[in-house]
Amino acid sequence: MLISSHLDHRGRHRVAITGLGVMSPAGNDLATFWSRLNSGESCAKRIERFDPSELTVQIGCEVPDFDVSAYVTPKEARRLDRVSILGFAAAADALADANAHGTPIEADPSRCGIIAGVGIGGLITLEEQIGVMIEKGPNRVSPFLVPMMMTNATPALVSLQFGWTGPNIAVATACAAGTNAIGDAANLIRYGESDVAIGMGAESCMTPVAISAFGRMTALSGRTDDPSRASRPFDEGRDGFVMGEGAGALILERWDLAVARGARIYGEIVGYGRNSDSHHITAPSPGGAGAAACIELALQDAAIAANAIGHVNAHGTSTPLNDAAEAEAVTKVFGPRAVPVTSTKGITGHLIGAAGAVEAVAAVLSMAKQQVPPTANLDQVDPAFELDVVAGATRAIPSACALSNSFGFGGHNASLIVSPAQ
Repeated sequence: MLISSHLDHRGRHRVAITGLGVMSPAGNDLATFWSRLNSGESCAKRIERFDPSELTVQIGCEVPDFDVSAYVTPKEARRLDRVSILGFAAAADALADANAHGTPIEADPSRCGIIAGVGIGGLITLEEQIGVMIEKGPNRVSPFLVPMMMTNATPALVSLQFGWTGPNIAVATACAAGTNAIGDAANLIRYGESDVAIGMGAESCMTPVAISAFGRMTALSGRTDDPSRASRPFDEGRDGFVMGEGAGALILERWDLAVARGARIYGEIVGYGRNSDSHHITAPSPGGAGAAACIELALQDAAIAANAIGHVNAHGTSTPLNDAAEAEAVTKVFGPRAVPVTSTKGITGHLIGAAGAVEAVAAVLSMAKQQVPPTANLDQVDPAFELDVVAGATRAIPSACALSNSFGFGGHNASLIVSPAQ
């Protein structure tokens, strides 16, 4: 039974989550995605999109069986980078999911907004065209390079395809981008600027240069001989993340309008925190101080106590410093082993700008189904951590709010709280 009030504790419009879409290494539809997360089976394997033989790190988590033709024409595909196609596909599926229950969304296009998190953008196209210039000269560089590589190409494509003319914004806060995008999209509705909004994230930067660069900075796991065991969030033997690609999207609606059209409501965006470490360009602040403050901001925004959180979908990258900082932050806010914590990156790898959005989809599904997927490859929680990490099998949880964290290079922190529909 949905309660009647359509305003929150601060008099802002409540934000309903009515559609979910995902393109990920774990699957390109919600059922497959959820099943793979609960299997605890990693998606990491040798890279197939290009020959990685000359690279030190040759593994990644690619989106499998992606049918580009189901979303764009061959002509359109030639003029779009993979990141934009993945992003549009997730957004289109999320909108279809929202429209599958109740009467279809019929909002004024100028009242429909799009905010997309994209950390790097069209790097695949950029690298390919640099190769063209070196081999064939500047006159052979594609005239579509700029619109294909620009970070805002993904929300621009969604706007063009949907005909939505409201706010259309790209967020580039590295690995926090997807979560920032969802929180900022929720704020469009909360403060009356939009009636419908897509909060989403997309990334496809698995290229020779990117893999080499992340490898050179020792961010990637060196377990290339055993890809499925490489990503190990919160494990004492973790040594870096596995690069992934994908996209996730949430359709957000003004609560009263969603109820009026008979929409199926997965839950509600109730809290959003964002801040900056102001410490180091890649390393988190000592003791997870910035992350802890960000989580507190989200709790304050939601006007709930820490014990109202039923589970945490952690950023959990499998890197030594970031997992340690997040573990300390979660313990500071919630207390030792006080809340179930999981990281889906052991299964999907690290999706960079898409990570927060795909993990938000996972958090919403966990909350709605009252189940938390296991953290893959967790043999032994780092003894320095006082965390209750879900591992080995899916865990049943009571109906409660969920927290999804994302922390990015540059010191960007973002935390999102979703609540069951009531």
